Amino acid sequence: MKMAIVVRTDVEMSKGKLAAQAAHAAVSCVMEALRDPRWRGWLDVWLAEGQKKVVLRVRSLDELREVEARARQLGLPTSLIVDAGLTQLEPGTTTAVGVGPAPDDLVDRVTGHLKLL
Repeated sequence: MKMAIVVRTDVEMSKGKLAAQAAHAAVSCVMEALRDPRWRGWLDVWLAEGQKKVVLRVRSLDELREVEARARQLGLPTSLIVDAGLTQLEPGTTTAVGVGPAPDDLVDRVTGHLKLL
């Protein structure tokens, strides 16, 4: 089991802001998995196995939306992160997407082609 966090590199963010957006994606995916009984078993296994995560990058909003759409097509826990604009970014800036926790092979079908951040 793993979770993939995909962040945009075409949006200028400090390292701290990027880390916060990635954290939002991870927490939001866990909350999604808690709310939906289809994913609760995956979440429990992922938690027991040590919460494996990988952080990946895309170069555009279009690429990020493709990742989100593919994850939703496969029925995976997914959370798109849109910034509130309280600090560095304009309100409504889409920054990241979380995928999982889910079986490695399903997450890889969505994100396996992406490079590490």
